[in-house]
Amino acid sequence: MDKIVILTGAGISAESGLGTFRDEGGLWSQHRIEDVATPEGFARDPALVQGFYNARRVQAAQAKPNAAHAALARLQRGWPGEVVIVTQNVDALHEAGGATDVLHMHGTLAGALCGACGHRWPAPDEMKVAEPCPACARPTARPDVVWFGEMPYFMDEIFAHLSQAALFAAIGTSGQVYPAAGFVEEALMGGAHCVELSLEPSAVASRFHEQREGRATETVPAWVDEVLARVE
Repeated sequence: MDKIVILTGAGISAESGLGTFRDEGGLWSQHRIEDVATPEGFARDPALVQGFYNARRVQAAQAKPNAAHAALARLQRGWPGEVVIVTQNVDALHEAGGATDVLHMHGTLAGALCGACGHRWPAPDEMKVAEPCPACARPTARPDVVWFGEMPYFMDEIFAHLSQAALFAAIGTSGQVYPAAGFVEEALMGGAHCVELSLEPSAVASRFHEQREGRATETVPAWVDEVLARVE
């Protein structure tokens, strides 16, 4: 059966109360991106960066999955072929909503990473500056999130899925952050039908065959209903 590949961005979690770095008044608006989301920023002020991600971790742990997350999990269960969910989000709302095997290309707030040996482990609620790695004991623990200037995770696997997709959907993405913004081109080259679902057209909206504008909690369940109707 045909493979479906879905890319999700911050827009799908916004209705669960998790803001994007373009929102006014949220955590991101209080800091410059280069100070809290780059390796250089972490090197300059690790206390600032750890504090920022500690706050994001608490916020994400309190958030609940919404109807859009639940709909994609329902699509995974109901579609006879493979449904691959790739997310730019570092929350765990897809999994909380019932999705499985989600590819977190930008890492996860729930994880810690050793900057020295690469060991990964579950992050404590509050990571401290110079926190030791449980594997090598060096004081180089950091959030297991991909910062600007770093290579996202699972890229070979993601590109392989895109080349095999019959249907590609981008949900709640801005189309401004690469390499994710280029996924539609990869899917098109593989012959996929491409659909964008977002509050407003993304920066790469013209590359999609169709666009659905509106709140993710409304557009995504309706789209999933249409896709699953093909099975019946």
